Amino acid sequence: MDKKKILIVDDEEDILKVLKFRLEANNYEVIVSSDGQDGLDKARSGNPDLMILDLMLPKIDGYKVCRMLKFDKKYSAVPIIMFTAKAQKKDEELGMEMGADAYITKPFEPEALLSKIVELLGQK
Repeated sequence: MDKKKILIVDDEEDILKVLKFRLEANNYEVIVSSDGQDGLDKARSGNPDLMILDLMLPKIDGYKVCRMLKFDKKYSAVPIIMFTAKAQKKDEELGMEMGADAYITKPFEPEALLSKIVELLGQK
């Protein structure tokens, strides 16, 4: 079975390392990026199966990255998990309006994130 490819876009190096390690241990191929522009470029060139996207990013924020991908027919079906420290209801509502498929706040439960990934990828 082919490994599912996940793109993680987060400007916190520790978060990138932890998520990359955790996802690779669960048999996912992982691409990482630390800013919004690079993340957008990698989403377009790398064809990930799912994207984990922070909101507060250098260059382009996560809301804009999400919106640009979700309003492009070529990428609109790629599930996006907003992954952020912004825990207010209005932040979550805006994330969902931009097209996010899920919204998970930091600090996070690794098992909750993994189960959301499995759910969005339609895995068993």
